[in-house]
Amino acid sequence: MNKYESVLIARQDLGASQVNALVDDLKKVVAAQGGEVVRVDNWGLKNLAYRIKKNRKGYYVLLNVAAPAQAVAEYERVMRVNEDIIRYMTVKVDEFSEASVNNDDVEAAVQE
Repeated sequence: MNKYESVLIARQDLGASQVNALVDDLKKVVAAQGGEVVRVDNWGLKNLAYRIKKNRKGYYVLLNVAAPAQAVAEYERVMRVNEDIIRYMTVKVDEFSEASVNNDDVEAAVQE
């Protein structure tokens, strides 16, 4: 199976429980197509660089997915029609990144 990293941005007016329910629904879509979500990393509510669909903030979630291509196509189709997801991006990777990127680590690297 191929490995993918997917980042989605959910609307700012959703609660944390609604974002978790959204992620659970996406996990079910991937599982129904013969894949699995290996890891979910919830980055929380962050400011957007620019407005997207009148939103200034969004909930960021990273999903590591091991699935066939048809499962990812269905997964992206479901995200496309869901009004709670304002942006998403899925990329194929050779290996999953081991450690989650911490915001403090990024700021420290930029300052150096």
